[in-house]
Amino acid sequence: MKRVLLVIVGIAFLLASWGVEGDSSPTEPSKPVFPLKVGPGGCYLVDQKDVPFLMIGDSPQALMVNVSLSDADYYLANRASRGFNTVWINLLCAGYTGGRADASTIEGLKPFRTPNDLSTPNEAYFARCDRIIRSAASHGLTVILDPIETGGFLGTMRANGVNKCMAYGRYLGSRYKSFDNIIWMSGNDFQRRYWRDYGDVVKAVASGIKETDTRHIHTLELNYFLSSSLDNPKWADIIDLNAAYTYFPTYAEVLRDYNRTPAVPVFLIEADYEFENGTNPERLRRQEYWSFLAGACGHIYGNGYIWPFKDGWKDNLDTIGTVQFGYCKALFQSGPWYALVPDQKHKLVIAGYGTFSSGGSPHSSIDVNDYVATASTLDGKLAIVYMPTARTITVDLTKLSGSVTARWYGPTTGYYQTVAGSPFANTSPRDFTTPAAHADGSSDWVLVLERQ
Repeated sequence: MKRVLLVIVGIAFLLASWGVEGDSSPTEPSKPVFPLKVGPGGCYLVDQKDVPFLMIGDSPQALMVNVSLSDADYYLANRASRGFNTVWINLLCAGYTGGRADASTIEGLKPFRTPNDLSTPNEAYFARCDRIIRSAASHGLTVILDPIETGGFLGTMRANGVNKCMAYGRYLGSRYKSFDNIIWMSGNDFQRRYWRDYGDVVKAVASGIKETDTRHIHTLELNYFLSSSLDNPKWADIIDLNAAYTYFPTYAEVLRDYNRTPAVPVFLIEADYEFENGTNPERLRRQEYWSFLAGACGHIYGNGYIWPFKDGWKDNLDTIGTVQFGYCKALFQSGPWYALVPDQKHKLVIAGYGTFSSGGSPHSSIDVNDYVATASTLDGKLAIVYMPTARTITVDLTKLSGSVTARWYGPTTGYYQTVAGSPFANTSPRDFTTPAAHADGSSDWVLVLERQ
């Protein structure tokens, strides 16, 4: 109930601030006004004009070191043209995230004048990073910036100790506090087994940043195969944005975070990437629609060619997965996505909703799960239902507020088709059966129900 009340308060605040009626939705500007902040009610992010920000992200983790400045701009321009508004980049990048062992750039710039000494930052290296972050800003992209990722730099942090780590954080906070388009993210596969021995130094960097930069929000990526930022209670005073990380059906972890109190916005930071772990476009779609309909305020896509910038990355920018993620964004941004509340107790879709699963085998459990994710607005004017497989579902239309227009949305094409007989009276439950399979043989569909 507390979460529902927060949603109501947040929506009322937004509608009042935009001066629109309850059946309208704000129009997101082409370029958000950064920096981002937590929105009213704590369920999603907004920009500086209080416009809700639906995070549509990519994960070019090695962008700082593995491409030229011109290619970095080329990549960022492409992502903006494809509807992305967020990129996850590691400020330091060694072998763990696709870079070189000495964390140098392709031109040979190293981040520290004395190797691995955090007290000796190399101005030329960080000035190069500045240019990439500013390039992202010019394309309307916010940067999830990892100051010193824990997959490759735990030993470095431990050797430097808490004081030097804190000082490094203060340096970064001072340097980047004037950059509008940043979200700070600590961690990166920061496994639970390392929390005790390395937790103090990792948090010291984040604390140093927060001491000198009060403008930007913070998040944290913890364990694969399953975690969320707030699983480590020692970070509760740092975290403003909860990062869910899962290689299982994504709705389960996102819902766990959505239901936390006090409310903290949750986004999906990492799941299966295109071109990795046998992932196909259908699995990507499941991850995306499941996340958003479970209450996520964002989803980060990944691409096996892009995150390390492997040979052939330019030929693998405009993939099927990228295009279809754009269709997903278009659907949710066409209405008040920020007001959607997950149908966790199946009061709207009352039959045919499949089996809820939070486990199984990593990766493959996503492909075999048939759970229907549903969310609707509290005023009953909009509901969205994602069916990962062909079936008939029963929807209790009495939960919606008035005559209902029903349309199928094709997640492989981005096109709508009106359900035969629509609009329907909201007087009783009604069955809906998915249309024929798509051209690629997949059978997932989205049902969009709107008050006429």
